[in-house]
Amino acid sequence: MSVFIGLVNHQEKGQALMEQIESFRSGHLGKSTFERNTESFSAIDGAAFLYSMARPLLELAAKGQTLSTLGADARQGIGAATRYHRLWWEILPETVEQNGPQSWPFMAHGTPYSPFYKPSYFRFKWVQAGAEAKADICHRYPYLNGNYGFKIQAEEHYFLPGLAYGKRTTNFSVQVMPADHVFSFEGTVIATTSSRVEPWTLLGLLNSRPVAYWLSKVCAQHKAYNYLQALPVPNEFDDRLGVLSRFGWSISRTIDQSNESSNAFLLPDVLLFNLLGNNSEMLRERISKILEEIDDISFNLFGFNETERELAFDSSDSFSDDIQNDESDDDAAEETSISDQVDQIDALLTWAVGVAFGRFDWRLATGEREAPPEPDPFDPLPAKSPGMLPAGAAPFHNHNGILVDDQGHQHDLPRLVEEILARVQADVPGDVRRWLQRDFFPLHLKQYSKSRRKAPIYWPLSTTSGSYTLWLYYPSLTNQTLYTAVNDFVEPKLKQVSRDAATLRDKGAARTRDDEKAFETLQTLELELIELRDTLLQIAPTYRPKHDDGVQITAAPLWSLFRHKPWQKILKDTWSKLEKGEYDWAHLAMAYWPERVREKCKTDKSLAIAHDLEDLYEPAPLAEGGKRKKKGSGA
Repeated sequence: MSVFIGLVNHQEKGQALMEQIESFRSGHLGKSTFERNTESFSAIDGAAFLYSMARPLLELAAKGQTLSTLGADARQGIGAATRYHRLWWEILPETVEQNGPQSWPFMAHGTPYSPFYKPSYFRFKWVQAGAEAKADICHRYPYLNGNYGFKIQAEEHYFLPGLAYGKRTTNFSVQVMPADHVFSFEGTVIATTSSRVEPWTLLGLLNSRPVAYWLSKVCAQHKAYNYLQALPVPNEFDDRLGVLSRFGWSISRTIDQSNESSNAFLLPDVLLFNLLGNNSEMLRERISKILEEIDDISFNLFGFNETERELAFDSSDSFSDDIQNDESDDDAAEETSISDQVDQIDALLTWAVGVAFGRFDWRLATGEREAPPEPDPFDPLPAKSPGMLPAGAAPFHNHNGILVDDQGHQHDLPRLVEEILARVQADVPGDVRRWLQRDFFPLHLKQYSKSRRKAPIYWPLSTTSGSYTLWLYYPSLTNQTLYTAVNDFVEPKLKQVSRDAATLRDKGAARTRDDEKAFETLQTLELELIELRDTLLQIAPTYRPKHDDGVQITAAPLWSLFRHKPWQKILKDTWSKLEKGEYDWAHLAMAYWPERVREKCKTDKSLAIAHDLEDLYEPAPLAEGGKRKKKGSGA
C-alpha cells in the first residue's frame, strides 16, 4: 500500500501537508490522505494516479467489472460534416412520410445536464443509407481509400432504442434514446439490446452521483465512449433504480410539454396548467428527490462509506481540457436544456402565432381535442409534436402560407392572435401588434435555434421602415410563394395606398396639418411598397425553395428583406457563400448556378448524389497499388 496526500483543494498547502502528516503519524487518515494499492491504477485508462478515488470504485475497476462486461456497448456514431444536419422542424413531415423514417432520422447529438430525458432536436440526412455523407467523407479524406468508417461508426446500433449522453459535459447525465435514431460523435450511444441489466435500471445507475464522480476524475469534460466502457459497475443491481428512472423520464417529458420547439410540445405553460394542472417547479423538485433516492441506492450498491460519500459530493473537476471543434461538429457541443424557460406571456403569444399559421391545434386548450397519451419512451418519435395540428384537421384560419401585419386585412396576424387568445379564454396581453413588430422575431429566432444552427419558421419580410410586413410560413414555401405575396398582398396594398395618396394630393391647398402628415406617410409607404414589390419580383423567377436545404439556405436569397440585423447578416453571409460555391450540395445552388454545380458533380460523388446526377460522376483512375489518382495528376 502507498500513501498519497492531496492538497489541490487547500489554500495553505504547507500547513495542510503538516496537518495530514501529523494525523497519519497518530494512526488516523485525514480527509486528504489516502492509502491505495498502486496496482489498481493500471485498470484506469492511461493508468492515472487517481489516489483520491473512492476505494470501492478502484477495486471494481481492478477486477475488470465494468459496463462492457454487462453487454452494454458505448459507441460514437456519425462524425460527418454538418451539411447533413437539420433541426427537426426544417424537414417537412411529408418528406419523412414519403421517404421513410430512416431517410431523415432523428439524431442524438449532445446535451447539457438532462437526466433521464431530452428532446431530440436534430435530424440527419441518411437517404440511401447515408450514401451522400459516405461519399463526402471519402472525397474529403482521400487517404482513407474509401473507408468512410473513420467518420461513420457503429452502424449496427443505428435505429435501435437505447441510451445516449452528451460527450462534452462537466455534469454527466444519460437519457433514453428512442428507436429510429442515429447518433453523432457528440451524442454517444449506450446500446442496451444485449445488456444483461434492464435498460431502466442501467439508466438509473448511470445518472447517479458515484458514476458522475468516477467520470469527472477519469476523463473530466470529455466523456468519450471508451471511458464509459471501462466504467466500474456494482456486483448487483436494485430494481428500484429502474422504477425511479422511468418515473424521472415521465416527469421530465411532462415539463417539456410546454417547450414549443420540442417533439413533446403540447401547450404553453399557462394553458397546460389550466388543462392538466401541471406545475413545473413542483415537477422539478420531484426530479431532484428522485435523483437523491438514486444516489442513496447507488452508493449502497457500490459500497461507499460515509467518508467516501462526502468525497463524491465534494468532488469537482480539478482540471479542464480544451475543447477543439472540427468540421464534423461545429454545431454540436450542446443543445438547449429542457429547463430553459421563455416568459409565460411570450410563450402564450408565440403559440398563438403558430395557431394562426396552422401549426398548432387550439382545440387542445378548449377541450375539443383530447391530449394524446404518454408514448412508450423507446418508441420512435412522431414527425409532429402532439401539440401540432393533425394532418387533415381544419386550421384555425385558412391561408396560403402568408399572413400580414396590416390592420383591416383578412389575413392580419395581430388580429388573428387576439381572436385565438379569446377563443381559448386567455387574456390578451398588451399591444399585440407592437409585440409582433418589436419583440416577436428575436424571441422566435432564439426559440428555434439550437447549438449553432438557427432555423426560424416564421419569416418577416418588410419594407425598409418596417411599416408593412409580410409573414411567410417556411413549411408552406413553394416556387409560387413570392408571386402570391406580390399579387395577393403587396399590389392590392399599393393600389390602396396610391388611391389614398391621390385623394389627399387632390385636396391641394385645402389639406390640413393632419392631412399633410398623412400624405407624407402615404407617399413614403408607396415608395417602400414599390421597392418591396420590385425586389420580390426580381427574386421570384429563379427562387426554387426545397426544404431539404434547411431554413438558412432557403432564406438566403431574401436576406435584404429581413430587418432583424443579426439574422440579416447571417443570411447575407450565407448568400455570399452560396455565390462562391461553398454550398453547392444545396438544391438552391443548382437552381442558380447549374453549370458550375454540374461540373463539380463530375469529381465529387457526394454532390452528384445530392443532385441525383450520379451518371455525371467520373471516378478517378486507379494508380499502381490500387489507389485512386487525383484528377489532373500525371501517369
